[in-house]
Amino acid sequence: MFHDLHDRLDELAVFRVLNQDKVFHAFHQLLRITGEQGIDWWVRKAEYYRFVTLLYQEHTDNWTEYLKNLVLSVETPCTWFASDHAEIPENIENSARRELKYLSKMAGISSQLMKQHYFIMGYGEFTGYEGLQPDWKAEEIDLETLYFDRLGNIQKYGFGIWAKYKMFQMKLSADSENGYFLKPVSSPDSISLKELIGYELQRKQVIENTEALLNGLKASNILLYGSAGTGKSATVKAVANAYAEQGLRLIELSKNELHLLPELLEELNSNPLKFILFIDDLSFQENDDNFSALKAVLEGSISARAQNTVIYATSNRRHIVRETFSQRAGDEVHRNDTVQETVSLSERFGIQLLFDRPDKKLYLEIVRSLAEQYALQYSPEELALQAEQFAMRKSGRSARAARQLAEQLFYQQNQKIRSDSDADT
Repeated sequence: MFHDLHDRLDELAVFRVLNQDKVFHAFHQLLRITGEQGIDWWVRKAEYYRFVTLLYQEHTDNWTEYLKNLVLSVETPCTWFASDHAEIPENIENSARRELKYLSKMAGISSQLMKQHYFIMGYGEFTGYEGLQPDWKAEEIDLETLYFDRLGNIQKYGFGIWAKYKMFQMKLSADSENGYFLKPVSSPDSISLKELIGYELQRKQVIENTEALLNGLKASNILLYGSAGTGKSATVKAVANAYAEQGLRLIELSKNELHLLPELLEELNSNPLKFILFIDDLSFQENDDNFSALKAVLEGSISARAQNTVIYATSNRRHIVRETFSQRAGDEVHRNDTVQETVSLSERFGIQLLFDRPDKKLYLEIVRSLAEQYALQYSPEELALQAEQFAMRKSGRSARAARQLAEQLFYQQNQKIRSDSDADT
């Protein structure tokens, strides 16, 4: 059984990329060792342990679940056609379905079944440790049905690296053909919309615009500007988290990477997913080359932005080109034209949202809401006093200051609970 399955897996064409995964490759080798005659038991034991170790290192003991996630996330010829909304050629589809049947059998092999096979084959030495051999979980699964269901909803799930990760960072790279690579964020900020307090009108516009993008409607680029610590960046990340399961991905760019926007847009154009291109804390100096790159994309250059992308940028100022009084009073003949060009970049964003510094009422509302989230045991009066004192130390009220206060009070509260508990014992 195992030897025959190994041979079938040697014939993978559509899913041959799976062999690049070290856990899959280790199990593939384990099948070969298990099915062959004349191999010492300690060699079989070594391959067995190698697979289990690699599986455990992926933070799981469920082989079926691991292989399922791998099969559903790799990029194959099938995903290429599905991404282009094209029919998969018959020969490729037939091969994929046949291979998925073999992969389903592979995913269902448990450690108990493997040990039983060793015992039947006469390798009692391997199973003679009274159950001390490490185990893994496995169950029956129909990967063929799951995979083609995923292809039918590829605009929601994505493929390859896009299926595995929800947020990415653009990084410059001289070794890349495009001059950059997209680095997945393995532990992204998990901020949720329900954690954000205040600025409901601004947040509502971001949500509505994002939903328009997801529904294939015309969506606008958005500039979120205003005082530091008011939740501009948190709003963008929370929206990205809220709609990730509907096919939304976030790619964060720095100002120094904006000249590569045309290449990035070209890459994303054929992707079935939707993308937020996120530029945090945006500002320019005069004569900045990146200014022209962003301006061209916002205006719509020859390579107009893809219909599946929007640009969400945050800035502490509405006019995002830094300018001194001496520059404004310069001796350029057509200085007024230059001034208008620099101050009007923000106007090229379809939506501009002001996140102003909160007044006392909103600030205390944010503090009270966070106190509920953190289960802080403070009276309203004491909480308000702590909040105002903290704001004075932080040079003003802000949503960020409110969250920092809540985190500090939460830590102090837990320390006190721990101290009281130690005293009682």
